[in-house]
Amino acid sequence: MKETMRRSAIFGGALKMAFLNLSPHIQWRNPVMFVTYVGAIATVALVIQGAFKGSFSPFNLQIACWLILTVLFANFAEAMATSRGKAQAAGLRRIQHETYARRVVEGREEAVRSCELQKGDLIVCSAGDLIPADGEVVEGVAAVDESAITGESAPVIRESGGDRSAVTAGTRLVSDRLIIKVTAESGTSFLAHMIALIEGASRQKIPSEIALSIILSGLTLIFLLTVSSLKLFSLFSGEAGGADLSSPVTLPILISLLVCLIPTTISSLLGAIAIAGMDRLIQRNVIAKSGRSIEAAGDIDLLIMDKTGTITMGNRMAYAFLPARGVSERELAEVAQLASLADETPEGRSIVVLSKSLFGLRGDIFQANRTKLIPFSAQTRMSGVDFLSPEGQVTRRIRKGAVQAIRSFIEAQGGIYSPTFDLQAREIAKEGGTPLLVSDDNRIVGLIHLKDTLKGGIKARIEEMRRMGIRTLMITGDNPLTAAAIALESGVDDYVAEATPESKLTRIKEEQAKGLLVAMAGDGTNDAPALAQADIGMAMNTGTQASREAGNMVDLDSNPTKLIEIVGIGKGLLMTRGALTTFSIANDLAKYFAIIPALFGGLYASDGSGPLIGLNIMRLHSPESAILSAVIFNALIIIALIPLALQGVHYKPQSAQALLRSNLLIYGVGGIIAPFVGIKVIDLLIHGLGLTH
Repeated sequence: MKETMRRSAIFGGALKMAFLNLSPHIQWRNPVMFVTYVGAIATVALVIQGAFKGSFSPFNLQIACWLILTVLFANFAEAMATSRGKAQAAGLRRIQHETYARRVVEGREEAVRSCELQKGDLIVCSAGDLIPADGEVVEGVAAVDESAITGESAPVIRESGGDRSAVTAGTRLVSDRLIIKVTAESGTSFLAHMIALIEGASRQKIPSEIALSIILSGLTLIFLLTVSSLKLFSLFSGEAGGADLSSPVTLPILISLLVCLIPTTISSLLGAIAIAGMDRLIQRNVIAKSGRSIEAAGDIDLLIMDKTGTITMGNRMAYAFLPARGVSERELAEVAQLASLADETPEGRSIVVLSKSLFGLRGDIFQANRTKLIPFSAQTRMSGVDFLSPEGQVTRRIRKGAVQAIRSFIEAQGGIYSPTFDLQAREIAKEGGTPLLVSDDNRIVGLIHLKDTLKGGIKARIEEMRRMGIRTLMITGDNPLTAAAIALESGVDDYVAEATPESKLTRIKEEQAKGLLVAMAGDGTNDAPALAQADIGMAMNTGTQASREAGNMVDLDSNPTKLIEIVGIGKGLLMTRGALTTFSIANDLAKYFAIIPALFGGLYASDGSGPLIGLNIMRLHSPESAILSAVIFNALIIIALIPLALQGVHYKPQSAQALLRSNLLIYGVGGIIAPFVGIKVIDLLIHGLGLTH
């Protein structure tokens, strides 16, 4: 019921907008439709003039009505796309209501309206508060409900000093307390920017759209000059052939011919296609800051992806226990589990889970005064447990951690480290895994193979990119061996290991210098230079303010793999525009066969019919019926193609040659056949209803 009401509201809003946009200062922005607009007005004026002079023409009135409808249908196409955006914007605007903020001034809090906040102000938010402005967390850790923007009900963690420090106006604090530094002036928040983009208030035509508009305007000018000369041609030819062409070659009929021949179909749908492309991104919770970025997505040559979280799951999990000589796998699992009980990292938890799933082992319950748990830390790079004697002396030391850290620990206790473990560790790294050593006192009992598994379907999606002609590059801070293994397993074309912000930026510049368009996803402050340099820079909404400002797209779901979907959306947008342009131009052929015989069928006639009447291959009933059928088809095809413009042509990864062949077959040949069928059907209806003689 709600969905039906929403659709009714969208349709009603679009219909109202279609009439409001009849204003000349709006119509002139589209030169092709402006010619149709002027033609419609001129025809209406001729009908009114004829009525006053006593020579009212029902035929001219029908032409005038259908020309007006052509303009209205064109307005409705773009209004329909815009109206869908306005419905989304209305939902966002409801959460942008006026709120109060607690601003920190000289160590004390004062209540101010959110519109009074300035960039650089410090504000305090507690659990239950609506965050009043875009900002960066400078103190505290808290859960934030971002469902109003992302649609995701699960709260997300925001904290200071990391890559998840950005917060957005209109979201709500679920727990704890944050001190936030305002990063946007009033009225320029991320939410306000989203609303403007969705409503199309700040939409600018993208370069290819501008180029196509210029071409279409050029074609219109050529047809305008050609049709304008037909009156003189008809007078000359009529006199030479002894025929009177004053009746068929009238101003309303010439206007009809012009409107049917100029590319009204694609011109009326261009705006709708572009807005719908933006809308498809928004439906996937991606905000494009400009139409240019959507267009670039369709032409991307190189896709740069971070390994962790994009190609792989991001959490390294225990994959296998590899015991040393003389040690059983169960014994290694027992020791590894004990060493991991104090390790709260995902890796440590996965070791406990793996030992339990393989051997049913459960963590021992230690006496507090007889054991000492050693938690994992980034400084020591290991965790473990010490067993103590009744006197408090350490009787047994169990450790698990990085290879170099455990080696140093063993040697410090006087143990002997075998290079064999280095070879095993290298083999694990070659497979894309991470090796951990496990020691019991001063001896190594084996290794743990941690593996960052590939995301489901990522290999198939990378193969899709390859079929599109897009190269893929994986960037990671891992060592070259691990990077090479993951690159081989995932199927990427190339990789960069031990990457730094400088190396990312350098690589993007190198690729762009070759004439390639580059796309990249990132979320950290160190990603900002590369995001700004890339042709498509998709920042994560959970990332820092610097990265969000640097990118030209923001993913509200913070899912880096969505970059692959965005490429598909961009290509679909370009395909839709190309397909409808092909269809629109191909339409003209049938209109020639309809209107030219109607205008000049009586030229050089010997028995009432001249040689040009042979072009009436559709066997249309009369000249008036032929002209009216062409005008009606020209108007109705706009309405028929609105769903395709809004939905977009379905993109299937394949070569450019295959896409071109498919496009020409479906929309080129289809654009030739459809009007022949459509005009003939309309002619039969007109004749059956007696609308012409």
